[in-house]
Amino acid sequence: MTTSAPLVSLQAPKDVSIEEIEAELSQLWQNSYSDEGLSATRATTFSFLVYEPDETQALLGNLGFYSGPVDGVAGSRTTAAVKAAQKVYGFEQTGKVTPEFLARLQEAWAQKSEEGDNGMPHYSADLSSAGVTDAIAASNPCRIITLCPTAGNDEGVSAQVSAYCPVNKRGGSSLVCCEYITLRGTAEALGRIGGLITELLVQDLPKFVWWKAVPDMEYALFQRLMGEADTLIVDSSGFHESESDLRTLGQLIQQGHNVADLNWSRLAAWQELTAAAFDPPERRAAIAEVDQVTINFEKGNATQALMYLSWIAGRLNWNPVAIERDFGDYEIYNVQFTDSQQKTIKAELAGLPMADAGDVMGDLVNIKLSSTNLNIDCCTVLCSETSGCMRMESGGGAQSCRIQQVTSLDDQNTEQLLGQQLQRWGQDMLYKESMDKMMQVISA
Repeated sequence: MTTSAPLVSLQAPKDVSIEEIEAELSQLWQNSYSDEGLSATRATTFSFLVYEPDETQALLGNLGFYSGPVDGVAGSRTTAAVKAAQKVYGFEQTGKVTPEFLARLQEAWAQKSEEGDNGMPHYSADLSSAGVTDAIAASNPCRIITLCPTAGNDEGVSAQVSAYCPVNKRGGSSLVCCEYITLRGTAEALGRIGGLITELLVQDLPKFVWWKAVPDMEYALFQRLMGEADTLIVDSSGFHESESDLRTLGQLIQQGHNVADLNWSRLAAWQELTAAAFDPPERRAAIAEVDQVTINFEKGNATQALMYLSWIAGRLNWNPVAIERDFGDYEIYNVQFTDSQQKTIKAELAGLPMADAGDVMGDLVNIKLSSTNLNIDCCTVLCSETSGCMRMESGGGAQSCRIQQVTSLDDQNTEQLLGQQLQRWGQDMLYKESMDKMMQVISA
């Protein structure tokens, strides 16, 4: 698990005009010393821009529950702030944000604003293990720009700057620090200053854009950022329309953009176990006999299921010829492929209503690979939990199946996957290949 060094606040969040951002930061570094008497130096290895439509962090900060930067990363500091606010406002202390809880925060902030109390808390020293953004900055000091689109009237864009430094435990009197720039305004207001936003990205260094929404090809600011970004980071587990939203990603990839989907990384364990199941010499030839695929996922988001199917279709050179959809009580996709020998392969993807759904919408529940040729030893079942295995086994059949359970990984949450992604600056060619196949699948 990613952890960070202790932190020292060099500059608490400070309101500035958008024209003063660079000058304010430059002044900060001319003669910088922390409260602990350590000298601080500016060092930037990349720019990290976050488009953060969720106002939870900002509201928690305004109400005094959260003292960290608005960075869009729901790490341990944010979770603790959510629990503290839930306790005060009479909610169960789950650490999870519900629409009802968010509405309560909005109500509390509106009341506080009417009373004329608009003070923002300071981002003070934090000597405990903190979030992934802090850990990233500890090893790769960077400039983090957070765009916070707001609802309501267009009143222009407000800006804050801050800086903090991880303390080197090995001693020394110098700190290497990370800069924060937070911009708030309506989507239209942020779009008007698109040129200024791209100028804030440090030139000649890698530029990551984490778009925490469905990419909007028609939004001028998104288009401008795509012209600057070296990598676009998304998380398709939050998509609302699985196929159309995945198609947008596919189009961006076809246009030559480097796209990284955190949800794709969640498939790694499933892919590794699939490959391992057919690695023994006596089973290697059997993979070519697979002509039936069943994938069950948590209803509500089919992106993981579609990406896994596209991955295995790409690996086995299956060509999609037809797709049928039935979105009733179950979210059903029936996809038909042919291979190089013109053999027919049938796949069924089923979204299951889950009483105990996990934190990630659309997680895989189980997968079954089998053959209509009962003389072939290729039946393989992968499942995420015992009930998932039991559900597959209850389907019966004459074949005996190799059953393996996918172990839950602690590093599959959004926070950890983002930290891993920011250490990779190249393109994932396997993801690109699978997304190209996915475009064929949903268009069949």
